Amino acid sequence: MTSVATGLPRRARERLGPEHATEFLARLTRILPDATRTLDALYGSRTDAQALLHTLVDDALDHAAARDPALRRLDEARESDPGWFQDARMIGYVCYADRFAGTLTGVGEHLDHLAELGVTYLHLMPLLQPRAGESDGGYAVADYDTVDPRLGTTADLTALADKLHSRGMVLCIDMVLNHTAREHEWAREAAAGEPGKRAFYRIFPDRTEPDAFEQTLPEIFPALAPGNFTYDVEAGGWVWTTFHDFQWDLDYSNPDVFRAMLATMLRLANRGVDVLRLDAVPFLWKRLGTDCQNQPEAHLLLQAFRAFTRLAAPGLLLKAEAMVEPEILATYLGAQDVYHPECDLAYDNQLMVMLWSAMATGDARLATQALARRPPAPDPAAWVTYVRCHDDIGWAVSDVDALAAGMSGPEHRRWLSEFYTGSTPDSFADGEVFQGHRGGASPVSGTLASLCGVGAALAGEDDAALRLALRRLETMYSVVFSFGGIPLIYMGDELAMLNDRTAVHEDNRWLHRPPMDWVLAAYRHDAGSVPGRAHVALRRLAIARASQPSLGSTAPTTVLDTGEPQLLVYLRGRPRERPVLAVVNMSVAPASMDTATIGSAGITTPVHLHSTTGSLDITAGRLELPGCGFCWLGERPT
Repeated sequence: MTSVATGLPRRARERLGPEHATEFLARLTRILPDATRTLDALYGSRTDAQALLHTLVDDALDHAAARDPALRRLDEARESDPGWFQDARMIGYVCYADRFAGTLTGVGEHLDHLAELGVTYLHLMPLLQPRAGESDGGYAVADYDTVDPRLGTTADLTALADKLHSRGMVLCIDMVLNHTAREHEWAREAAAGEPGKRAFYRIFPDRTEPDAFEQTLPEIFPALAPGNFTYDVEAGGWVWTTFHDFQWDLDYSNPDVFRAMLATMLRLANRGVDVLRLDAVPFLWKRLGTDCQNQPEAHLLLQAFRAFTRLAAPGLLLKAEAMVEPEILATYLGAQDVYHPECDLAYDNQLMVMLWSAMATGDARLATQALARRPPAPDPAAWVTYVRCHDDIGWAVSDVDALAAGMSGPEHRRWLSEFYTGSTPDSFADGEVFQGHRGGASPVSGTLASLCGVGAALAGEDDAALRLALRRLETMYSVVFSFGGIPLIYMGDELAMLNDRTAVHEDNRWLHRPPMDWVLAAYRHDAGSVPGRAHVALRRLAIARASQPSLGSTAPTTVLDTGEPQLLVYLRGRPRERPVLAVVNMSVAPASMDTATIGSAGITTPVHLHSTTGSLDITAGRLELPGCGFCWLGERPT
């Protein structure tokens, strides 16, 4: 600390004032061990890590000094309550700004719609300046400091953040860490031969090294963008392009890249962003002879990013986008042999896949097996839970879990793909294979309502099938709202919106990215309409969740095996903390369980039921649930 702090207290007082300087120096003391450790490990062999540390601390001071007083007040409140984001009242909503409301200003005009759903966390999909033309849905960023002009300006972004904060809501946006667009200034300078910027990327003069790497590299989009390297005529070499030929991977072994991306993150934080969704974090570090995913240095990078963002903007959260095995996923929250703070949030991909699997089979044994053995999120981090997102559904079912549940992993994954594309006789779903590959465990595209059978029921004018489809939708969200973490509502699910068949695009994920149907939304208060039934179901879930502290992110989740194959049962909370027991029937047939399981948990009072379930049926020591029904039970009244 001594060498880093040389002259720093004076500079901090000059830039921040006495009170905020003291806070900054206290934060520096807290983050210094992680900052020093990670920089030494990442860059100690390449540069003077101590000098780099000094530089980054000075950078953080500059950004802290530029932080708006209102954001500093938020920082103070969040520092005094480190678990502020873990509250049961934290409920998220995910959308593309243009597809939701046209512009950022338009989004601000529809916040009442979000408030009706209990939303306190708004995630806007990529909104920074993308490259012209195909941009991988905005994930090919040409300028991190400019908002896509079609959506507005950086001033509009700050104004929206202010508006959200005034309502007690937080703003999450995407931060693409692994790569930039080919049109980014850094990449243009690299292609033109500027040595400093050329060192920001991995550009090879011939195929020797790329061919060596390709021996162990998977293809992410084999149909859309085969291979991991692209020859660029202007750059005169082969550029590492993991995702698409227009997305150039950054070289994080260069400390200048880390410094530049950290500054970018802090500028976004100073515009009022509360959460940065860090895209493609498993891919940040490359190592010959591996798949170049989940390398130890990727974790060190995230630990370093967290340390320095906490120093300058302590109210900022980092969310990992890492679609990896559950055992690996928890490490992105810091759950390693020795805990080191990393990301605050991570997507619970396994829960999502288990819900779709159980709903298709009507059998919860695989979900019970898989969810019971996975590591929990380490406190104070949390999962982000969801049923659908902007991406395809990949069938991440472990062979170990499948075998334990009496299944063949490869066969089950293949069957799920066939089921959700309507290729099996008993399917209710209307999805499409992502990337056009039929056969095998292909990922699937489709909206929640279409995959739950709403579209098929409406097309067949089958009221019974429609009721069942809407029950599936509500029941799946009941798990997302209660299993543990911050639940996310994907735009349109609250209205049971269907696949967008007008979306003619090479990438069929636009099938489940329809523009918001505000005409349909006008019916959300009509309890007899399809959008009204979906809307009231999600609204009731939000109200019930907010009333139960044990449904927040801090309470542990214990999955219980009741011996009833149709039922997913789990306990939230600790003794004396108003625990909640959730019982979910994944089958279309009624199911029951012995009330002894409920009694042993010491809770018998219903705190929430399926919206079409009038009362809880307990007969002859058995709790009865209708097909695709659920209940939340609270503590026994005193």
